[in-house]
Amino acid sequence: MRVLVVEDVRRLADDIAEGLRDQGMAVDVAYDGLTGAQKAAVTGYDVVVLDRDLPGLHGDVLCTQIAQSPDPAMVIMLTAAGSPGERVSGLLLGADDYLAKPFHFSELVLRIRALARRRPSARPRVLRCADLELDPTMRTATRLGRPLRLSPKEFELLAELMAAAPAPLSAEQLLEKVWDENTDPFTKTVPVTVGRLRRKLGPPDLIATVAGAGYRLCDGSGARLG
Repeated sequence: MRVLVVEDVRRLADDIAEGLRDQGMAVDVAYDGLTGAQKAAVTGYDVVVLDRDLPGLHGDVLCTQIAQSPDPAMVIMLTAAGSPGERVSGLLLGADDYLAKPFHFSELVLRIRALARRRPSARPRVLRCADLELDPTMRTATRLGRPLRLSPKEFELLAELMAAAPAPLSAEQLLEKVWDENTDPFTKTVPVTVGRLRRKLGPPDLIATVAGAGYRLCDGSGARLG
């Protein structure tokens, strides 16, 4: 899941981003509205966590811009302006949810995941591929009914491969979907994570390396899925 946090209080923005990354999300940060608009225009975010009172470009304007884009991200306004009237005005601007400060971080995580599920282009509630089953809501993954103990990044990488199957995903695509803009594009993070995931999935190997294309899920016999 790719998330953009637009918040001008740097300490708060960084704390939110770090906490969401610990949950396995790929998170970018903007500290003003103009930067937020630039990032939202070039990256396909699932959810934008948006403060209202932003420098450069007000959060209300940015919210409307996002809502009117061709493939809009889901927007949760996270702001100190929490009266009923302010909540209504935020929702009328195109926000999908509204959470007043101060807030409980666990509630923010749940709301972000709920918004991602509501997005029109969201993947199915439960992913099934070959003998794998993955539930993004419950954060569980099994193979032949056997629970898999995956790190947050391993879980997200598997979810992306399952959602794309039988098509392959390149290392660059996986970096964009599972990690964030601060990740070195020349890093070996993707193949290393794929290697760990293969070991945890066990035999027969379900992740095929496709020369020049990246990685895809197969049925364990080398046959394509679908």
